[in-house]
Order: sequence, then structure tokens, then C-alpha cells
Amino acid sequence: MGGVEIAGYELLVNDVKELIHKKQYHVLKIMNTETINLYWEIGEEIYRQQEINGWGKSIVKVLSKELQKEFPGAKGYSAANLWRMRNFYLSYRNSEKLAPLVREISWSNNVVIMEKCKDDLQREFYIRMAKRYGWTKRILANFIEEYYRKICSIWMGPVFYSCTCMVEGRK
Repeated sequence: MGGVEIAGYELLVNDVKELIHKKQYHVLKIMNTETINLYWEIGEEIYRQQEINGWGKSIVKVLSKELQKEFPGAKGYSAANLWRMRNFYLSYRNSEKLAPLVREISWSNNVVIMEKCKDDLQREFYIRMAKRYGWTKRILANFIEEYYRKICSIWMGPVFYSCTCMVEGRK
């Protein structure tokens, strides 16, 4: 370093590294929250416009195509995902308890919970667990599936469980 020794700089380097990591994590949390807010608002707007204008399913396909033209590099604007946004809004709009919680986990985890959990109590449990333990989408889905299997086998026995799995196309 130009012939001058700087003693004890390691503490400064470690402090700055820690600061950078904290701020990066903070930015990611803000981005996630804002993405969830955006998807909520898109879902609300789709629902609202369908109600006001009497539009059916085809408006979602049209909206998807227009959004993909306007934002060609952006992901998340497929017709299927727009339907998820609408369902997301409808699933949580009347829940003062869950509406703020869904903003604390990723969109992919929200989709898994919304599609696999049947009631608000179960949804709240998995939202809190996904947040607390930092579960990925796959881990979350596995926990939900295992819970379902255990409950079925405890309450209804293995015969009922295997019949239910065949009907639902599970293994």
C-alpha cells in the first residue's frame, strides 16, 4: 500500500462488509414487499375492472399480452400469474390478520400457500413458518404435503389417505 503500513484496518473492513450485507438484505426485503404490494394492486384492479365492466376471463389474456409488450424483459405478467394476483387479492382482502403477513414472504411462497392451504389458520401457520425459517418454495411445499399426509393417516387411516391421493393424482 505505497510503503505505508496501516495497522488494525481489519476491524474497519469487517464493519464495512457487515454494513453492506445488512443494507443489501434490507433492500431485498423492501423489493419483495413492493413486489407483493404491486401484485396485490394488480389483482385488485383486475377484479375491480371485471366487476365494473362485466369483463370475463379474456381480459386477463389481453392484459397479459399488453404488459409483456410494454415490459419485454420483465417476468411475472403471464395470464396464469395475473390470475394468481387476482386470486391473491381475493384470498386475503378481508383478512386484517393475513393481509400484512403475506407481504413478508416471497411471491412464490405466497402462491404455494394460496394454492395448497384451504383455510386462514393453515395459511397463517405456513406464512409464519416460511418467514421464521426462511423456507424456499420447495421446502414449504414439502412441509405442507407432509402435514397433509400425517393428518390423513392419523385421522382417517392409511386406506383413506391412499384413496385420497389417487383421486388427487398424488403418489
